Amino acid sequence: MHKGKGMKFVGDSRISAEKKPNIPKDYSEYPGRTEAFWPNFLLKEWLVGAVFLVGFLCLTLAHPAPLEGMADPGDAAYIPLPDWYFLFLYELLKYNFASGPYIIMGILVLPGLAFGALLLAPFLDKGPGRRPQQRPVAVGMMMLGLASVIWLTYESASAVDWEARAEENKPVAEADVEIDEEDPGFAIYENSCMQCHGDDLSGGAAAPSLIGTEHTADEIADIAQNGIGDMPPDQFSGSDEELEQLVDFIVSVNEEAE
Repeated sequence: MHKGKGMKFVGDSRISAEKKPNIPKDYSEYPGRTEAFWPNFLLKEWLVGAVFLVGFLCLTLAHPAPLEGMADPGDAAYIPLPDWYFLFLYELLKYNFASGPYIIMGILVLPGLAFGALLLAPFLDKGPGRRPQQRPVAVGMMMLGLASVIWLTYESASAVDWEARAEENKPVAEADVEIDEEDPGFAIYENSCMQCHGDDLSGGAAAPSLIGTEHTADEIADIAQNGIGDMPPDQFSGSDEELEQLVDFIVSVNEEAE
């Protein structure tokens, strides 16, 4: 304590008068902790994550995911399936307590409780060690969640005829043909067929592709007038000359595709 003119100055020994540089602590006495978390360790994690992200983006650009078969809203027998990593949630919705009037349980409550419990596991089990036997609560919850996901995924996958689904959902090949829009048959196709068969003859949800058809010219003409399968008759109402131009246009596109 120092005395001045009517004032008293009190010094605190806990505060250093000299400014020291921000030097990370020496963690050598703590096994497994040899550097500061911020910014040393976290910066390394960010760099590794950035390299992985850039590599993943390059892979998606170089090899885009293939498209599956066109969706057919008229196919009542088709059963949509999620990707394999969501099959366990799909299987959960088959149980009575998680479907029907209890669908909220299956889509929100049960998954929310499960993932919430895993997030809280480190806080519920604050054991000092890292060995599994020293963290019984966290390890037990993780093993229960892992076993549930594996079992539900297995049950869902075993009930699916994967060979039949693979045959139905073959990737759609892109049409490697150029459509001659100056062809007189294209205008007729545009008015009579494009709505169902697409602007490039590749088909759609309501009609198959006309590229690669095995029908002859006479058969194509007959189908345009009388229909086939799910295609009703009288879809074409033009003259005989226009029908001939339409058939010639479809045949020429198929010859180019070959």
